Amino acid sequence: MPPAVTVPPVYRAPMRSRRADVPEGAGVERALIARVCGFGGVLKPAPGSLDDAIVKARDQHDDRLARRIRRFADAPAGAHVWTRDIDGWYWWGRLGGPWAYDESAAAVGADLVHVRPCEWLTSPVAEHVVPEGVLATFARGGKNWQESHSVADAEASDRRWREAAPR
Repeated sequence: MPPAVTVPPVYRAPMRSRRADVPEGAGVERALIARVCGFGGVLKPAPGSLDDAIVKARDQHDDRLARRIRRFADAPAGAHVWTRDIDGWYWWGRLGGPWAYDESAAAVGADLVHVRPCEWLTSPVAEHVVPEGVLATFARGGKNWQESHSVADAEASDRRWREAAPR
């Protein structure tokens, strides 16, 4: 029997700040321009490592942010990520390299400081292409990085990525 083929997991990445001073949509806009995926939680001083970020997140924010950073850093390269811009368009990408802390003024201003490289498609995708489980997570709202545990979502994303991704 041939080995089971595994497909990359799928994540919802709203990239919406919890800070009142950050304009709505700033995180997604920054992510698409900078070709990253991530979320907020400014840490001072900037962490020197992932472990340092987790400790500082726990001390300066809460355990939830510390756990979110760890889950984000542990997501495999190649994982599918979905986000939605301020106009309601869905954007689709795949995670690249490791977690980093971006302390640039643009990242802090958009509250998108915990980042990973992301290969975003160059244009948004139609809603009917977005897996049902991913649509459901966006319909529920929320600001958290969240894995879709649906095998169907993972298989659909992987199959459609091979059809849609630039060559």
